[in-house]
Amino acid sequence: MTGRFFVLCLLALSAAAADAQTRYVSDRLEVTLRTGTTTQHSIVRMLPSGTRVEVLGTDDAAGYTRVRSADGTEGWVLTRYLMDRPAAREQLEAATARAESLAARVAELTAEVEVLRSERDTLDAERGGLGAETEELRTELERVRRVSASALELDKTNRELRTRLAAAEQASDSLRADVSDLKRNTQRDWFLAGAGVLVLGLLFGLIIPKLRLGRRSRWGDL
Repeated sequence: MTGRFFVLCLLALSAAAADAQTRYVSDRLEVTLRTGTTTQHSIVRMLPSGTRVEVLGTDDAAGYTRVRSADGTEGWVLTRYLMDRPAAREQLEAATARAESLAARVAELTAEVEVLRSERDTLDAERGGLGAETEELRTELERVRRVSASALELDKTNRELRTRLAAAEQASDSLRADVSDLKRNTQRDWFLAGAGVLVLGLLFGLIIPKLRLGRRSRWGDL
């Protein structure tokens, strides 16, 4: 009874020390999971190589470790069949999977690099085209500036000509008015001259006969 109690105490201490640890079944094809720490205990199940188990306690005297599998099954396995790391085969498979994943990622990155290079080449070509277009636009801008300057000068000249034309029209209107006044004055002068001639003619017509009569009378008296 005392010996069994001592064994239980050792198991409790070992369980406390090994709590929350993780071990892996060794590279053996299968390891027996038993209900106890001897080969006389019944087999609960067979654990394939690389199976991950949680350590619940150890019996160093018997050389067994109490474990729990991922599905919750508990039992005892020989401690020498447990490892701190996954089995080499599992590690190899994991490394292979990781290498394949890395290779796939490298292929993706390579494809992305090619796409970026293609986009860069396209952008370089577009930039070259934009440079030529920019130069064309600069040339066109200079031409527009020259045309604009010519247009401004032409507009200035046009305004000056309009001002001169308006002045000429005003002068012409003044000359027309002067000519019209001159015509009226000339007509008036001619009218007055004609009237004077007529008056003189009438006067001569009245005076000359009287002069003749007077002369005849004087000659008769002689």
